[in-house]
Amino acid sequence: MSSELGDFLRSRRAALTPAATGIRTYGASRRVPGLRREEVARLAGVSVTYYTRIEQGESHQLSDSVLDALAGALRLDETERLHLVRLARPAAVPRRPSGPETVRDPVLALARSSTDQAALVVGRRTDLLGANRLGYALLGLRPGERPNMARQMFLEPAMRDLIVDWEREARNTVAYLRNASSDAAHDPILSELVGELSIRSPEFARIWATHPVAECLHAVRDWDHPLVGRLTLNEESLRLPDDPGQRIIFNGAAAGSTSAERLRLLASLVTDPQPGDLQQPG
Repeated sequence: MSSELGDFLRSRRAALTPAATGIRTYGASRRVPGLRREEVARLAGVSVTYYTRIEQGESHQLSDSVLDALAGALRLDETERLHLVRLARPAAVPRRPSGPETVRDPVLALARSSTDQAALVVGRRTDLLGANRLGYALLGLRPGERPNMARQMFLEPAMRDLIVDWEREARNTVAYLRNASSDAAHDPILSELVGELSIRSPEFARIWATHPVAECLHAVRDWDHPLVGRLTLNEESLRLPDDPGQRIIFNGAAAGSTSAERLRLLASLVTDPQPGDLQQPG
């Protein structure tokens, strides 16, 4: 069993307080943050010895009932529960293609057809696979550029000025990569990306160590765009069932808002991408 499972469990019990779970401490001093192993074991209805073996990677073939009990004890949400199952049963995770991703032409056409929202097509490794003209303009990219959005977030200084709450969005990016990693445990390109960011970005390494996990399917995000100023945009991500891990992300403003006016202004300041700009990467 991977040490990832033990690391994940330790991170989650460290994030919980006895008060949050109803455990009485009787004023005793505590040497560790969060819950102790014996407290998690009590909440999950298993022995301390058994739970310790799970954290240390010495217990295999965990049953559904044990996984459900651990998820309940640690107050995991649905995404974290699925992550827990993947870590506990890595052999059951389907292998994804390990090469560069491609994107279907109809998906790119759908992204380009949106004229009042910034539309992005993002792959399972956070590669930008395509966008409409507003999508490129919002990110400050030239039409046709294909950067990795996680690298952009942590290694491109301009992103810290562009995204108002950079720390929150940086954490969301790491949470998405954590989720993707458990869904593609045998993807060498994804592993290399995580390794590179861990070395080159102290912020990434710090957040990665806390084991955040999230799908990040919708959000309200503030942007400080150098051309049009502050934008408050509603982000909606649509997963593509036939292309696991790929998403179309739409960023739009509330009708009649100042942000909607500024988004239209941004659209007027950029030119349409040429037909080849939205073709699949080679």
